[in-house]
Amino acid sequence: MTQLPKYLSIFSPSTASERKDNFDIYWNFTQEHSGELLEQEQSLSKKKAKLDSFQSQPVQLRQPFQNPDAFYRNYVQLQDAAKTLDRKTLLLTCIYKFARHEWVGITGAWAATPDMANSRHVTDKISRYHLAEEFSHIRLFHEMFLTFRLDQVEWVPLSFTLRKVYELFPKLPEDLMSPFAFVTELMGIMFYRRVDALLDEVFADEPEAAARLRELLNEITIDELAHIGQRRNYLGAMGLKLSQWMTPALFRMFFHDIPETALLFDLELMIQEALVFDYSEIPAPLMRKTWIPSYCIAPA
Repeated sequence: MTQLPKYLSIFSPSTASERKDNFDIYWNFTQEHSGELLEQEQSLSKKKAKLDSFQSQPVQLRQPFQNPDAFYRNYVQLQDAAKTLDRKTLLLTCIYKFARHEWVGITGAWAATPDMANSRHVTDKISRYHLAEEFSHIRLFHEMFLTFRLDQVEWVPLSFTLRKVYELFPKLPEDLMSPFAFVTELMGIMFYRRVDALLDEVFADEPEAAARLRELLNEITIDELAHIGQRRNYLGAMGLKLSQWMTPALFRMFFHDIPETALLFDLELMIQEALVFDYSEIPAPLMRKTWIPSYCIAPA
């Protein structure tokens, strides 16, 4: 098996020429990786086929979910004291709240980005594919809840104010928007790594369900790893410094809206790991399926 290269920090410097070349390389990768864009469905052919594969071989809990009422009462907004919820419920409501933010964000961005027929630049085309991949992630998140026999989950809009923030976000000037977008992708990887680390512990009595959750999460993580590199590719030296500066504040602000995280994860450690992220702790099977910028690979 081919040995993986050594990696450099996601905050490694890059030249404008390197970034231009990497956009072209990424565009070829994402088409091969995700398939044809199905614009009306907000999907991609290979992503759709993968979801069909999961749905044709469903996995569910051996025993019914212990307290579905507690999940449904708290999954949109925490109604009970978080400390009173069992860890299964906490983790699943936490996953929903994270995915819900993603769903609202990409819904606003989809309306603000050119469709493929009107995409003039490779970066426009990349953005459309990126959003379709993110919509595919929401379908994978939904499969997670079906795995736990939680089949009444609905994707509920955020508050009016937050929806407007997400709608305005993609309309910001590129120099201002790109550091924010990059940090949100970095936040995603930190979150998915934490979720993965908890699966075997929290669902120890349901190993098949835990394994299916990991399969679904891995599909999302592979894309998210590529998205980190893709969003990093928009950043010059000033954008890179701005993103490093804003990382702690954005992490704290975002996860403040998901109170379950305080009982599940060490947020300050997540922030520190984000600031030194270099791909080295990502499992090799995932790294072989994703894409990273050339300037994040150490010379041989």
